[in-house]
Amino acid sequence: MAVAPEDAPRPNEQELPAVEHYFGDRAGLAQRYVGHLASTGIERGLLGPREIPILWSRHVLNCAALADVMPEGALVADVGSGAGLPGIVLALARPDLTLVLIEPLQRRCQWLDEVIEDLGLSERVDVVQARAEQMAETLDVDVVTARAVTAMRQLVPLTLPLMRGGGELIALKGRSAAAEVEKAAKVIRKYKGRDVRIETVGEEWLAEPSTVVRIVVDPR
Repeated sequence: MAVAPEDAPRPNEQELPAVEHYFGDRAGLAQRYVGHLASTGIERGLLGPREIPILWSRHVLNCAALADVMPEGALVADVGSGAGLPGIVLALARPDLTLVLIEPLQRRCQWLDEVIEDLGLSERVDVVQARAEQMAETLDVDVVTARAVTAMRQLVPLTLPLMRGGGELIALKGRSAAAEVEKAAKVIRKYKGRDVRIETVGEEWLAEPSTVVRIVVDPR
């Protein structure tokens, strides 16, 4: 079950160096965000209660590792943002980024808006209630992120069109990354993707480094 924000888990001794590295003087805001996840995030069904003990390791720090590969000053779209993972985490870790969180469910968008306002991120983080495919003709960003949305073969058509002027998809994936990329080869070419890489990020800081799939997108 959900816990009060003040009772949300705090990073352990092994996680503290990573928290300091990725969030610096914004570590307090990151803890406040974890408080939202552990309380109203659970109550409203954005995460399951079993996730509470691993909010830092499996969720927040897993997403924070993306900060190491984000280009300076980028406009980023987070597709299927859900509980703001990785969108809100990136906003906290990288104050130079501007983000658009794309989420189709109204109740999740409402929660995201509340959390963004509470964390003081409203000036550079917007929430759009829509499906990614609905944004292809109106949005043109530098980077698209996604986590736990769908397999690469389905993710590519949803994300690559959001970078009409060219850019890069940076998707958090797990052990199936290589198999997913192989199955998506044709659709990646169809949507002008190239230079596909599977990388491990956060190795210096995380006990379980994050796996990302990176795809460069040519302008349409």
